[in-house]
Amino acid sequence: MRPRPLGFSLLEMILVMALIAAASVLAVAAFGGGMQGTKLRNGAKNIAAQMRFARAVAISSGQPQDVVIDPVARQWQGANGRSGKLPAVGEVVFTGARASQFEPGEHNDTKGMVRFFADGAATGGRLRMLANDGGWDVDVGWLTGEVRLKRVQTTP
Repeated sequence: MRPRPLGFSLLEMILVMALIAAASVLAVAAFGGGMQGTKLRNGAKNIAAQMRFARAVAISSGQPQDVVIDPVARQWQGANGRSGKLPAVGEVVFTGARASQFEPGEHNDTKGMVRFFADGAATGGRLRMLANDGGWDVDVGWLTGEVRLKRVQTTP
C-alpha cells in the first residue's frame, strides 16, 4: 500500500487562487466601481453626517444653520465653522435653493445652500455624486429636514 502524500498539489493551489481572484473582481464590480465608488460613498456619508449635525445644532441652539455647497470647487461649509471637501472623482450636482438665501455680496451661481431651522425643518435640496454608472444622493426633506442617503444607478 502506497502512503498518501501530505499537503496540497500545485494544481489545487492554482485553482484556489484563481477562484479568489475571480471573486475579488466580482466584488469590486458589485460595490460601485472600486476606489471611485468607495470615495463617493464616503463623501456622501460625510456630507450627510454634516447636514444632520447642522440640523441638530439648529434645533438645540434655536438659530438657523446653513450648509453651503459649492459643486464646482467641490467644497462645503457647515454649522459651527465646519468645512470640508467633496470627493474629487465623478460629477457633483446640487439641486435646491440657491442665491435667494445668500446675504448681499455672497451671491455665487455655483453655490447652493440648505438652511436648517430651529423647528427642524429645512429648505430642502439634493446633492448627487455620480461616477461610472452609479452614485449617491444626499436628500434633505424641505418640511421635516430629514437627511437621507440613497444609492442611485444611472444605467439605462
